[in-house]
Amino acid sequence: MTPSLTLGFIGLGAMGGAVARRLAAGPWRVLVHDLAEAAVARAVAQGAVAAGDAGAAIAGADIAFTCLPTPELAEAFWQDHAARLREGAIAVDLSTVDPATSRRIATLVAAGGRARFAACTLGKTPAMAERGEIPVFFGADDPSLLETLRPVLAQMASTVFDMGSPEGATMFKLISNLVGMTNLVVLAEGLQLARATGIADDTFTAALKTTGGWSVQADIRLGWMAAADFAPRFAVDLATKDVRLSVDTAARRGVPTPVAAAALSVFSLARAAGLGAQDAAAVAVPLGPRPA
Repeated sequence: MTPSLTLGFIGLGAMGGAVARRLAAGPWRVLVHDLAEAAVARAVAQGAVAAGDAGAAIAGADIAFTCLPTPELAEAFWQDHAARLREGAIAVDLSTVDPATSRRIATLVAAGGRARFAACTLGKTPAMAERGEIPVFFGADDPSLLETLRPVLAQMASTVFDMGSPEGATMFKLISNLVGMTNLVVLAEGLQLARATGIADDTFTAALKTTGGWSVQADIRLGWMAAADFAPRFAVDLATKDVRLSVDTAARRGVPTPVAAAALSVFSLARAAGLGAQDAAAVAVPLGPRPA
């Protein structure tokens, strides 16, 4: 994969924007598009080129990335634009979607035999993505795509896991978020119970670190939760969507997920309380004491 390649990138939200800026620091021409002009400007400041519209970003791209917030938006984009991919292009969807949606996108991209498709879901945080310190979970029907894309993936990520298929890549991301967000709800319950017992937040945090109750979510979000710092990094709306997709997919496959379903109800409470745009740590709010 040579430096003369052109990458197209659609969707510059928190995670997508971080990945696009990371790619723009590499040896490729990166065309970007997003409805938010400020997000485009940030990517351009890191070396990307603003495309006139979404179609222009991918029409001439050797590799076309999408990172969109919902399955519906990801599928609709490829319904509208798959035919604009050039001969031999590779479409890479980074979005967190369900396996059925990923399969439909793969079919759209492959129609006519012009292009190939890979799902490549992402782990950890936008800040880590900015530094190329995230894992990626790859899946494609054509196993040779992994080696073809490896130089670009190496710029994006510290670790690449081959999940064997688009469904495998998307399902693993849902599983990861099911476990992580369910853990976050339990962490919020623990914090509220500690407070109700009179345990200071800093003591609770320090003591929890010495036990099996500690987790990656505690490492990332317990401090924000304790300080009521809910500035959006990964929003309640997105966490709710991911857990909903996880529980729904599990139900369709006959796998019971009662604990995750309970966590989903707590995220739904946070959304109902108007916290959807705030960080997932805000799931603690509806679990806390009601105002007098």
